[in-house]
Amino acid sequence: MNQYSSLKDIVLGDSTNLAMARPSALNALNKCNRRLEKLLVDLRSEQNAQSEVLGIARDVMAAVQLNPDVALACIFLSQIAGTYAVRHCIETSIVAILVAQRMRKTQEEMLVIAAASLTMNVGMLRHQNTFNTSSRLTSEEMSIVRRHPEESVDLLRDAGVENEDWISCVLMHHENDDGSGYPEGRTSADITQNARLISLADRYCAQVSARNYRCSVLPDKALHNLLGDPARVSDAQLADQFIGRIGKYPPGALVRLQNGEIGVVTQRDGSGEIHIHCLRDANGKSMRDASGLTQALRRASDPECAIAEVLSEDQADVRFSMKQIWGEQASL
Repeated sequence: MNQYSSLKDIVLGDSTNLAMARPSALNALNKCNRRLEKLLVDLRSEQNAQSEVLGIARDVMAAVQLNPDVALACIFLSQIAGTYAVRHCIETSIVAILVAQRMRKTQEEMLVIAAASLTMNVGMLRHQNTFNTSSRLTSEEMSIVRRHPEESVDLLRDAGVENEDWISCVLMHHENDDGSGYPEGRTSADITQNARLISLADRYCAQVSARNYRCSVLPDKALHNLLGDPARVSDAQLADQFIGRIGKYPPGALVRLQNGEIGVVTQRDGSGEIHIHCLRDANGKSMRDASGLTQALRRASDPECAIAEVLSEDQADVRFSMKQIWGEQASL
């Protein structure tokens, strides 16, 4: 049997077997990133591109299921290696999958969302290194940007992708409800919810990722930028589900608590409780023991441990590996 023949076996299979096959969600995501980069670089020449992309999409979904907290945290802690253009597609896929799960979309629908997220920018990959990112885009560069959804669709069709839902998500992921988007200037009635979901995940991940010409936006600020104004939100259900799943303080966010301690958010459990692994005390002293680990675990529901603010890496000034915080499922 082909290893990708059963989505249910991979995404809904026995958790013990999945853990054995994917002991580290972070390692699995990095493998997906390497496979995707190799595939997208020369997509047109691929003989079985649809199957290959779906295989990567399934493996991203499996990694997210294995440990959703690790999958989300690796975005904020910049733990997926490789070029930004491809890494961004993996990260967008992670966020879109997590929100789609909360919305109770079917496994087949989530697979399409994941595949579309992974391939949404393939039409612009060859241009990435030619842009002068230290200044505003030229009119020619802006024209390339506005054409890339259509170019991506053309490449996908040439490579044998036949799923029209997948194609439509790629085509519409830069459309806006007011008609100001591209490439076709569609309005809200003509934009599918799945395309909106990918668009939100795309913009969110772009904001929280540092680039060589700007710092990253902190996760609480990025969420506010996108969904803080109810008057600008056309799909209230999608907005509520996005906020509910990602939140102001997602796993991987560096935070200062009311008691002055600094740590990293590790988990938001089913009840909404936020768990924090603290790394520095209020005086700035490391809370690690002789082994390099710390057992200073906090809950944000404790008034003294409520989150006071989200911090940048420079502000937090903490160094740690994800494995130290999340264990083997976050090993490289």
